[in-house]
Amino acid sequence: MVMGVVNVTPDSFSDGNIFFHADAAIQRAMELVAMGADILDVGGESTRPGAVPVTPAEERRRVMPVIEALASGVSVPISIDTRHEEVAMAAIHAGASIVNDIEAGRSQRGMWRVVRDAGAGYVCMHMQGEPATMQRNPSYRDVVSEVRGFLAERVAELASFGIDPECVAIDPGIGFGKDLGHNLALLRALPDFVGLGQPVLLGVSRKGFIGTVTHAPEMADRLAGGLACALHAAQCRVSVIRTHDVAETIRALKMLAVLQPMEPLP
Repeated sequence: MVMGVVNVTPDSFSDGNIFFHADAAIQRAMELVAMGADILDVGGESTRPGAVPVTPAEERRRVMPVIEALASGVSVPISIDTRHEEVAMAAIHAGASIVNDIEAGRSQRGMWRVVRDAGAGYVCMHMQGEPATMQRNPSYRDVVSEVRGFLAERVAELASFGIDPECVAIDPGIGFGKDLGHNLALLRALPDFVGLGQPVLLGVSRKGFIGTVTHAPEMADRLAGGLACALHAAQCRVSVIRTHDVAETIRALKMLAVLQPMEPLP
């Protein structure tokens, strides 16, 4: 599946301020659905490296008009990209059915209660540190084993908390407290994450490491690298590709499906 990104923010690294106003964000979301997006991921707080946090009240102010409009205007599931339980609760009440949590409940178990009580889907992501400081010399002994272990522990804890494992997807958190070597190691090890038995979500669209590898400092020039990562992820049986470039990603995946048809997972 392809998850389309809808950033209702003034400072997101890729499209900050372009869709900051609700009308523009709603229109963009409708366009992504028309392109073929299977899920819409709506966020009101930038989590780019160095981003300044916003209050839950401001985050709600940004996203709620968008989610309310989309709940009655689209047929695809709506995901709320937030780390704040009050934002998640308001979004679910307005029609969202998935919570995409970059903190994986590290700072507040209240998020898990919201997800459990609503029977919502939950994306559990790994992040080292906080967005404001996460790219200041991130360090691991073994990035693959540490991230994999963290996600496995979280899935078990979520189950013991009463959240159905079938509602949980995992995300290795490319670019969230990882340097170039860490990101590449995680991408090469995607089969290890798929092997945990949960759907895997991957978000690499337009990220800085692609620019480094492909010598593309401008985000507009990172599409080819992002598509290469998406095709690699699909071959590794990743379930969801989160991207700004929905139409191009879908076209690339359709071509891959014709060239390398895969048997359905058991």
